[in-house]
Amino acid sequence: MASNQSSSPRSWMHDITAYLIYVVLTATIGPLQYGFHLAELNAPQAVITCEKKSVSTAFLAGPSLPQCIPMNPTQFGLITSIYTPGGLIGALSAGPCATMYGRLLTMRLTTIFFTLGPVLEALAPNIGVMSVGRFLSGVGAGAAIVAVPIYIAEVAPPLEKGVFGALTQIMINVGVLIAQVLGYFLSKGSLWRIVLAVAGGIGLLQMAGLFLVPESPKWLVDHGRSPQARRIVQKIRGADADVEEEVEGWGTNETAGRSSEEESLLQAPDDDPQPSSKTAKSNKNGVGIFEVVFHPDHHKAIVAVVGVMFAQQLCGINSIIMYSVSLLSALLPTTATLLIVVVSITNLVATIAFSPLADKLGRKPCLLISIGGMGINAVLLAFAILLDLKILSAIATLLFVTSFALGLGPVPFILASELVGPEAVGATQSWALAANWIATFLVAQFFPILNSWLGKGKVYFVFAAFAGLFFAFVAWWVPETKGKRNADEVWGRGRRED
Repeated sequence: MASNQSSSPRSWMHDITAYLIYVVLTATIGPLQYGFHLAELNAPQAVITCEKKSVSTAFLAGPSLPQCIPMNPTQFGLITSIYTPGGLIGALSAGPCATMYGRLLTMRLTTIFFTLGPVLEALAPNIGVMSVGRFLSGVGAGAAIVAVPIYIAEVAPPLEKGVFGALTQIMINVGVLIAQVLGYFLSKGSLWRIVLAVAGGIGLLQMAGLFLVPESPKWLVDHGRSPQARRIVQKIRGADADVEEEVEGWGTNETAGRSSEEESLLQAPDDDPQPSSKTAKSNKNGVGIFEVVFHPDHHKAIVAVVGVMFAQQLCGINSIIMYSVSLLSALLPTTATLLIVVVSITNLVATIAFSPLADKLGRKPCLLISIGGMGINAVLLAFAILLDLKILSAIATLLFVTSFALGLGPVPFILASELVGPEAVGATQSWALAANWIATFLVAQFFPILNSWLGKGKVYFVFAAFAGLFFAFVAWWVPETKGKRNADEVWGRGRRED
């Protein structure tokens, strides 16, 4: 279990180096892109579809491109939702790629999609081109939120993995906020194209930044490259840091006593050490996407992670992120677009403020408090909308988002790396994110339909019911991972020798 020292600010800061900050921030640009593309069409929807020339009070001439692309709600829904199957493909592909070829290469590949997709979106003359751009952006986003949480968990200081794991959700919220702020100011004329193009510039920035980012030390260990992993850990932690305990936790202590001559003899001419028989076997016997579902050591983890990922979406968070304009315009019609920004800021601040709680309280308590809070506030929001209580509606919306930030936002991404061994992390992340994308698609497609069919606000009773179901599921099925050294300890089984 983590020691009390881990909660000491002095100890926590001692683990942080400038290089670690650079590595983590560069990697988490991927989740930022996920959030950006999730929200980029929200504010400028009316301008993009030619419904109106501006959602703000001022008008500025745009670039020499069609000011808008005429489309009906069904066609706009296609452009919005096609991001989701792209994300699903990216999520399913990224796990095996991250396991076989490395976390770093996978992150680099995502930047290609993050550059090409926004270029097509920003320069789209018609629905077809914009749809292709959204699809490519989705592929990059799906792959990024598989590879990046794995990478962050493997480079973060051992006692602060929860805090660093929360950065995935924090950066998603940063991306949402950036997109909505840009949309607030640029939803006029042709300037909506700038909103979409910004993501391409961010993709190029990350592509360049990743050239100074190292491969995951843990992945290198699993592939028999322990000396290189040791050097990288030392660089990340600092020249004076004692990394022996961390390295031994990865099973690399068998190399600790080797002389430099012995080490050089084990390395190939390109300075990459050859895999040891044990790690090579582990690598070759890595668990695949379908195998992990039926593997006796991993099937319970798959159910837990997939269930939590469904909970993250089916408790209703994206009904706020994607449809906040239409939802809040009835409450405060003159400031609906500005309220999107307020909600995004609230989500971001709450996520940052609550990020240490996963390490202090544990993953499971945070999930239960979060789901319970969302369920309660979903009921309040439903009654507030039904009874046209404007202040209560606004408060319930903000508390709903705050509850999400406490646990359901960051914790699922942490659990996906902690409930299984390293040989199954990639496949588990792929299934988890596949579930997440499918659930996102369900909410994105059917929230407006269900809201219209049930009547004003009643759909939030459905979200409250889902919250009750998922609360029971987490309480019964999902184990605590805080302070556990490996998946065997998490699930209470003895370590087996191969």
